[in-house]
Amino acid sequence: MKSNKLFTAIFGTAISGLLLLQGCSSNENAQNNTNNDAAKNAKTTKTVDPLAKFDKAKSAKLTDTAKLLAGMEVDSQSPLAKVQQVRGWNSHQNYYKNAWSRLENQQLGKVRNWREKELQAINAKSPTVFYPFSGPDFLYSFSLFPKAKELILIGLEPVGSVPDFAKLSASESNRALSKARSSLSEILQFSFFRTNDMKVDLRKQGVLPILYVFMARTNNRILNLQYIGLDQNAKVKQFEKGMVPGVKIAFVPQGESETRTLYYFSTDLSNSGLIKHPELTQFISQLKEPVTYLKAASYLMYNNSFSGIRDTILATSSHVLQDDSGMPLKSFDSAKWDLEFYGSYSRPIGLFSSRYQADLKRAYASNKDIKPLDFGIGYKFNVNQSNMMLAKVK
Repeated sequence: MKSNKLFTAIFGTAISGLLLLQGCSSNENAQNNTNNDAAKNAKTTKTVDPLAKFDKAKSAKLTDTAKLLAGMEVDSQSPLAKVQQVRGWNSHQNYYKNAWSRLENQQLGKVRNWREKELQAINAKSPTVFYPFSGPDFLYSFSLFPKAKELILIGLEPVGSVPDFAKLSASESNRALSKARSSLSEILQFSFFRTNDMKVDLRKQGVLPILYVFMARTNNRILNLQYIGLDQNAKVKQFEKGMVPGVKIAFVPQGESETRTLYYFSTDLSNSGLIKHPELTQFISQLKEPVTYLKAASYLMYNNSFSGIRDTILATSSHVLQDDSGMPLKSFDSAKWDLEFYGSYSRPIGLFSSRYQADLKRAYASNKDIKPLDFGIGYKFNVNQSNMMLAKVK
């Protein structure tokens, strides 16, 4: 009897042990299968680097060129580091250091603060921003719309080129730095370029050096540059003679990985210019609910001779942010647009005194909830003199 009990106990213990071992084995197999599945999934869902498609050496050269033009140091191992040894480098660097410090304190910091309060919802959607009559003003368009996936700038000024510092002598590099610097004094002081001065300053070098400076100073890495044009079907192609000339720059803000695109087209936006190049109107009309930005636009769209671009903007845009030099208040149908005003409105500067708007003055006078602007922008560049209006499609 005792032997039977002993046998039963031993047999039961053995069976229990066997079951335990099988359970452990099953758990191990299950865990191994889980790990294998996780590994497979990790391989399947591996994130693709969106920057991998760009040539790193080319990107480094483009970015370092921009930094040098902007008075910013490049790595000592860069092939372009020799530019930092030329005689005029220290004065070039100090000019930008001082000018940018003033601009940051007086303008850009305040612009960013205003943007965070008033344009947050727009920027959250990573909009396409259309900026006609812009010249090379990447600075303010990016400062206001840093999340824009596309920035489309249009001006009369030629695209131009940037110096190839790798091929320049020390004296040639000095001249290239000085030339880029001289074109920037006005926007660094007044927030806009004066059209007549731009014709002189940019006729030879074009807008590219200035675009480079602004992109470097706003901490952007340039990934690629292409000279482009619009074909007859409004498609962006490699530039060929007869096309609307332009440049396409792929870039990425510091610390980010999603690429952005800057387009600049050099063309006439008057009615006669649009008739000559109807593909330009088609290109603009195909933009998906762009945000249009207008600043220091010479009141051109007050004229019937610019009615084409005015009508295209109003028909295409989801929002319009402008000072009073953009489109007259009467252009905005109250049945279609909600309007919000900022700053103060008095009279345009003397050169444009005939563009005074009595209805805009009444709009400001009758609205006690208008928010102030603590920075100057546009032709009235002093604090408490500037105005902006944000129009939103209902």
